[in-house]
Amino acid sequence: MPAGTSPSVRGRIEEEPGHGNILRNRAVGALSGQGPRPLDGSTRVHVIVGDPIAQVKSPGGITGAFQREGLNAVMVPAHVTPEALTGFVQGLSLARNVDGIVATVPHKFAAYAFCSTATERARLLEAVNVLRRNPDGTWHGDMVDGLACVTSLQKGGCDLAGKRALLVGSGGAGSAIGHALLGAGVASLAIHDADAGRRDRLLALLGNRTVAGSDDPAGYDVVVNATPAGMQAEDPLPMQADRLEPGCWVADVITAPEVTPLLQAARERGCGTRTGLDMFAAVRELIVDVLLERR
Repeated sequence: MPAGTSPSVRGRIEEEPGHGNILRNRAVGALSGQGPRPLDGSTRVHVIVGDPIAQVKSPGGITGAFQREGLNAVMVPAHVTPEALTGFVQGLSLARNVDGIVATVPHKFAAYAFCSTATERARLLEAVNVLRRNPDGTWHGDMVDGLACVTSLQKGGCDLAGKRALLVGSGGAGSAIGHALLGAGVASLAIHDADAGRRDRLLALLGNRTVAGSDDPAGYDVVVNATPAGMQAEDPLPMQADRLEPGCWVADVITAPEVTPLLQAARERGCGTRTGLDMFAAVRELIVDVLLERR
């Protein structure tokens, strides 16, 4: 059962029919004809939760992906503060037409507590960014942010094997990205975070080939910003951009603005870049695969 779910909620989830994921309800929610149709009572619902939420691209991107799959399904945004998250998920779990949840900043660690089952990487990181229903109405979680970042870099032409990497930010997305960079074969991974305790937790978790880093990107082949710095015009740069070296690859998780001040500085210095929208294109596909039980 999802952590924090009351006995009465658990009983309803277990006893009432109709729970499950979008595939098990496909006959109910299938689209007819070639194009999308207006939402109706058989629409399967997925929710992305965050604080803030206005910057996310998933509602349109994932709803469009569902439509291309021939599914009558939608993803909607919900602005939920950390204090309200438990109550929100408890209530959402009662809705028999809700098949999935996507967690964005700052809920990726907290969302793990609602999962009765999870992938190995999610269990290692104790963080998830996508949850789908189990047959009994409980939640299964996965964390695919790291795979999306690695996929984006590789599609851009960056061969990660043997590279020296610097990760700035060790929150939910940063933790997943660090794990995935090591899995992709980087020779070493330096991690920098203004919160030294959070950085040290990730260093201990990921183990060999990781060291404490700084905001100086000189000497690295790959640099990833996994912090919110750059979302607002007045934000300071997340690292010393004037120390970036030509030929370095720089990736940013921020989707709006598409070209952050960090990426603009990187391009001016002759670096390869991958935007948050590049990463989002990859994470959108991975999230849909999780929700449709293809991974």
